[in-house]
Amino acid sequence: MTDGPLIVQSDHTLLLEIDHPQAQECRREIAVFAELERSPEHVHTYRLTKLGLWNARAAGHDAEAIVDTLVRFSRFPVSPALLLDVTDTVSRYGRLTLHNHPAHGLVLVSHDRAVLTEVQRHKKTAGMLGAQIDDDTVVVHPSERGRLKQALLAIGWPADDLAGYVDGEHHPVALEQDGWELREYQQQAAENVFHGGSGVVVLPCGAGKTIVGAAAMALAQATTLILVTNTVAARQWRDELIARTSLTADEIGEYSGEVKEIRPVTIATYQILTSKRKGVYAHLELFDARNWGLIIYDEVHLLPAPVFRFTADIQSRRRVGLTATLVREDGRESDVFSLIGPKRFDAPWRDIEAQGYIAPADCCEIRVTLPESERMAYALSEPEDRYRLAAASPVKTDVVRRLLAQHADDPVLVIGQYLDQLEELAADLDAPLITGKTPTRERQRLFEAFRAGELRVLVVSKVANFSIDLPQARVAIQVSGTFGSRQEEAQRLGRVLRPKTDGATAHFYTVVTRDTVDADFAAHRQRFLAEQGYAYRIMDAADL
Repeated sequence: MTDGPLIVQSDHTLLLEIDHPQAQECRREIAVFAELERSPEHVHTYRLTKLGLWNARAAGHDAEAIVDTLVRFSRFPVSPALLLDVTDTVSRYGRLTLHNHPAHGLVLVSHDRAVLTEVQRHKKTAGMLGAQIDDDTVVVHPSERGRLKQALLAIGWPADDLAGYVDGEHHPVALEQDGWELREYQQQAAENVFHGGSGVVVLPCGAGKTIVGAAAMALAQATTLILVTNTVAARQWRDELIARTSLTADEIGEYSGEVKEIRPVTIATYQILTSKRKGVYAHLELFDARNWGLIIYDEVHLLPAPVFRFTADIQSRRRVGLTATLVREDGRESDVFSLIGPKRFDAPWRDIEAQGYIAPADCCEIRVTLPESERMAYALSEPEDRYRLAAASPVKTDVVRRLLAQHADDPVLVIGQYLDQLEELAADLDAPLITGKTPTRERQRLFEAFRAGELRVLVVSKVANFSIDLPQARVAIQVSGTFGSRQEEAQRLGRVLRPKTDGATAHFYTVVTRDTVDADFAAHRQRFLAEQGYAYRIMDAADL
């Protein structure tokens, strides 16, 4: 027995005592391969999962390093059975590999003949595999490259895709570092994912994911298709590429609901790609519109199902996924792993903060109590109505006013889920409101006014969760969210993490109604931030 901060249990859960002197060091190491499940005040619970271990292996962490971390930080002796299971699980990644055979094209190779035989006989891979070339090699139908990887992951034998990638149409792209420098972690992230051929880069909001994408483009030297969440994000990407690279406005096309331009670098929205015409996804043909050498998926954790399906058909194209969190609320992390690629680079938020590249953040949950009349209405309501009643309670308005008074000189975002709640707040605060109904041009005008300091307070719906660059924002006040969405919590904190010129701390407030499902969902949302090392202060609204 040692005095370590970790208890490793045979059911694959890890208990981390967060007040221990080694807790932060331990958290950084286990976050590479374990998923945080619960984060109360004193002991956080992580779980070892197959996908987490395989992602760690793909990122270059071997079983020996993972086992060493568990043994080194554990307070009690670790079960040999668990360590053996971890080693065996990690070893399953890459036992099968995909290659491009000079005579037979795409092939599946394994030097473990029992595994290859098992896969050949499995119903999930039926129809995807062709003739057996030798004891270790089976032909794969080229169109099944993506779906085969999905199937192999599902049956527990994730393949390492070494089949190579087409170069695509050549197009020169160079970084123009005039007055700025590519950060070391950005360079490493771009090189890891490019030389890996495909994969995901996980970086906190404000850490320069767009720059990583630009650096990958400079490595690819090819036509590039960039997929983003909305038109505002598309135009931010365009402006950033013009400012940071040799690309000109004429070389960059926008493909959205408003414009249909296909150019050497084309930026398209997920919304247009998933829109239907007479029941058909008419715009998915964009993937074949040019001989793309690189496809970049911004906010890859939001990738819609139809885009997944088409991505399965373009596995010979280099793919880069960018995100602040691999958490998907639909549970399709395995599809990201199979079809976009495994995690190639992951920088802990607090490490980037320590380097001064994102602002330090103070996270505070402020609890309010429903008035008696609202408590009774809540108690009598149907379960499906309770979150809206609790989250959108007017009692939160006074808390928002007091917080605005405390931060009278700071640019503030008030963020919420329910439009009627936001409309009332905007009217009460005499602040403009941005929702999904706000025209793109008006959104851009309001965002620009906020950046210029002409507006101090903006009320925004979930349309501002993703890909919106508002570096001036110092304070975010969250009044309601998408139930227990951890990815949303990460993105909303990210709105205020851009580094401040004066080194000031960012403030992220969540106003929560106690004794309701609002508080339950808030606790779930905060798990991701706890995994990144942020602690929430909790205070009563009466103490503001």
